Amino acid sequence: MVQRRAVTAVLAAAALLVTAGCSSGDEGTTGGGSAFPNARSTEPGSPSSQQSAEATPPAKGSVKVLRTVTEDLDTPWGLAPLPEGGLLVSSRDKGTITRVDEKSGKKTVMGEVPGVAPAGEGGLLGIALSPDYASDHMIYAYFTTASDNRIVRMLYDEKKPPGEQLGAPDTIFKGIPKGMIHNGGRIAFGPDKMLYAGAGETGDRGLAQDKKALGGKILRMTPDGEPAPGNPFGDSVVYSYGHRNVQGLAWDDKQRLWASEFGQDTWDELNQIKPGDNYGWPLVEGKSDNPKYHNPIAQWPTDEASPSGIAYAEGSIWMAGLKGERLWRIPLNGTKASAAPEAFLKGKYGRLRTVVSAGGDKLWLTTSETDGRGSPGKGDDRILEVEVK
Repeated sequence: MVQRRAVTAVLAAAALLVTAGCSSGDEGTTGGGSAFPNARSTEPGSPSSQQSAEATPPAKGSVKVLRTVTEDLDTPWGLAPLPEGGLLVSSRDKGTITRVDEKSGKKTVMGEVPGVAPAGEGGLLGIALSPDYASDHMIYAYFTTASDNRIVRMLYDEKKPPGEQLGAPDTIFKGIPKGMIHNGGRIAFGPDKMLYAGAGETGDRGLAQDKKALGGKILRMTPDGEPAPGNPFGDSVVYSYGHRNVQGLAWDDKQRLWASEFGQDTWDELNQIKPGDNYGWPLVEGKSDNPKYHNPIAQWPTDEASPSGIAYAEGSIWMAGLKGERLWRIPLNGTKASAAPEAFLKGKYGRLRTVVSAGGDKLWLTTSETDGRGSPGKGDDRILEVEVK
C-alpha cells in the first residue's frame, strides 16, 4: 500500500475533540483535529428515552485501510457501487464515468457525459443509481454546464463497446445556479426512493436564505425531477435551506438524513436534516444561540475538514476531509453525537473526497489530489477499501 506522505504528527487526544472548518476557498490543504459539543435535537417525537434506547457505538473507533482498489484516476468525484459488482466513478474534469472492477482494479471508461463544462469546482460531480436500477439500469448524474447545474439520467448498457455504454442523457432537472465555487453536487436516493441533491450557493450568499432560489439548499424530488410529495414548501423541490455548500448526504439506520457542509473561515458542519429547517448561512456559521436556526451536531475549525462525502456505518457517520486530509468518525446516539469525533488517516493519503458504504464495516474511500488543490504523487488519485469500527 502506497502512503503519499508521512504523518506529520501523532494523532493525539486533542484529535478526539470536534473541530474543522473550511476557508472561503472551500477545497483547500492540511490541518489538525478536535471536536465541538453536541447541538440540541430538533427532531420531533425524539425524546431522550428514545435516543438512549438506541444502540450507541463505542466512544473510540478504528480505521484500517485494507487495500488500494485502483489508482491513476483523474479528478474522481462521485462514486456508486453496482449491485452486480463494480464501482462507478465520475471524473469531474474529463466528464466521464468509469467502471472499476473492485477485485482486479481494472478500469473501463463507460462513456463521456455530453454538455459537461468543467471549471473551478464545477464539472461532472455526483452520481447515483436509480432506485429501480435492477430493472431500468439508469444512472443519475449532477453536473455543471455552460449555464447551470443540472441532473440527468442515462441508460447504462454494458453490452456496448467501452466508451459507448452510456445512453443519451435525459435532463430531469435544470436551472440550479452554477459558479466557479460552491456548486454542491452530491446526489443520493433516500430510503423513500426520492432523489436528494446538495446545491451550493455559488458564492452568492443571498441565495441560501431565499426559499424561492435553488442555490444554498438541499433539494428533494421524484426520480422524474418533480417536487417530491410531502416537501415543506408546497410545489417546490426545496427541502432545507440556509446552506453554504453541501457535498455529503447519508442516512442512518433509522432513516434520518445527515449532511456535511463547508463553512467559510470559522466552522465546517455536520447537520441532521429536518424538512423546512433553516441552517443559518450566511447569518450564522456553526452553532448559534438563535432558535430560528438548526444547529449542527458537530463543527470543526478551519483547516481540519473541508468536508465532502459522508457515509453511515457501524453506528457512526464517516466524513471525508479535503483540506483536513483525514477521515472523521462521528459516533451517533439518536440525533446527537454520543462522543467526540475522531480523526483517522491524517495526512496519509492527501485530500479525501468521497466515502461510500461497502456494506457492514467496510467503506469505499476516494482521494482528491488531482483536483487542482492537491499535490498529486505517483498513483493519485485512488480508491481505497477501508475497514471501520
